Amino acid sequence: MLVFLVLLCAACLVGVLVGWAWKPKWVASVDNGRINLSAARSSHSTMVLSPAKDFGSTQEEASVALTGRNHFCSLSQPKQENSVVTEEDLKHLIHLVDRKDGGPPWKHVMDRSTPSMSYQACQRDTETGPPQFCSRTVYEDATPELLRDFFWDDEFRLKWDDMMIHAATVEESPTTGAMIVHWIRKFPFFCSDRENIIGRRIWKLGQSYYCVTKGVPCPSVPRHEKARRVDVYYSSWAIQAVASREGNGQLTACEVILFHHEDMGIPSEVVKFGARHGMWRAVKNMERGLRAYQKARASGAPPSQPALMAQVYTKLGPDYLKSSETAQDSPKAEGPSSPEKPPQDLNIPKLLIFAGAVALAFSLERGLLTKAVPLWAARRLGNIGRRL
Repeated sequence: MLVFLVLLCAACLVGVLVGWAWKPKWVASVDNGRINLSAARSSHSTMVLSPAKDFGSTQEEASVALTGRNHFCSLSQPKQENSVVTEEDLKHLIHLVDRKDGGPPWKHVMDRSTPSMSYQACQRDTETGPPQFCSRTVYEDATPELLRDFFWDDEFRLKWDDMMIHAATVEESPTTGAMIVHWIRKFPFFCSDRENIIGRRIWKLGQSYYCVTKGVPCPSVPRHEKARRVDVYYSSWAIQAVASREGNGQLTACEVILFHHEDMGIPSEVVKFGARHGMWRAVKNMERGLRAYQKARASGAPPSQPALMAQVYTKLGPDYLKSSETAQDSPKAEGPSSPEKPPQDLNIPKLLIFAGAVALAFSLERGLLTKAVPLWAARRLGNIGRRL
């Protein structure tokens, strides 16, 4: 035990020293270890919408005021639909759902349920890029249309998602429903907040909705001074009605298959550790938001502008899937492996790697280092002591 504690402390010390010496440019925006996002936080409950405008349909300038900032986001350049979210993105999502994307196999990491929801999650690593996650969630007593609107409704997201501190629509197409949105998300105290410019669009094939959201370039929206922009972002899902687990044969439940990855500038091991230990809490919080949204809509609350945009989608015929399969015959990726029980014994090398990575992440915010590292170490050692 003594040897383990010595090695653990050494790993933390190495992480601190490396983090102290290596300081990326975005850390320079930190003032005495505190991040000032008062401008973004002032827009916590405000969604500022641009005039509805088709991408590439006119040369008119569309401007949207980003609340709490001293400038306007001017979209003076024409936006072509094929430059935001295209049918190639739809085909990629279909291949992911069908396990025909040619990527590495998925590893099962979680299987949880509540009386009103079941959840399964998988994860895989690629040769380049951040860890990728896939999940299948089945919500009882919910419709695909409700889930479609819920995921798109940024105004309501500000009420239930405690990570979201700013959301605004940059541009939208009233003909295809494609949108560009601007997000700022709150991250833990040892990291800068994250900024996203996201392009998104919905297709309907048969009775299923395919919703694609991904990071897109938008030079007309300057990078936020305090939040770090996440350029690599992908979060897309397929929604369809499925039979309830009550066994009555009725399609009263809704299945959501999600694929997500993003480069947040955090070590991969920390991302995977955080996902394993925080994913289920986030999923339960999302369901609470969904049920609140369900009650609000049932009570007659009018849908927000983003929710109305979710009802503008591209409908494709049943032959589309056949033509897509003919156009690209990708090798089928292996499905997720069977659930594996976590090892009961302590895995010292993994703990040492994680300790160094977390210490490195903490050390990027120097003003918080003296408080954060002792607190984290005390909690981890306390948990280890209880298991021993």
